[in-house]
Amino acid sequence: MTKDPTFSSFERLLTPLETATALGGSPSWLAKARLNGDGPVFIKIVRTVRYSASAIRDYLRARMRVTTSES
Repeated sequence: MTKDPTFSSFERLLTPLETATALGGSPSWLAKARLNGDGPVFIKIVRTVRYSASAIRDYLRARMRVTTSES
């Protein structure tokens, strides 16, 4: 049985629980971040929210700081 080449190029999508755990937060923090627009970029499929690994990496990179005086 061969893999469908259409789906083999997609990266895995993480659930809000997996994403919150990876970021050291809670699912409720992540839900509030979605409402405020200050969390990682997410994908909405019908009623399901998912996060790509690349969106989480981008979110973390955007929050890298070299001093505590940076906002």
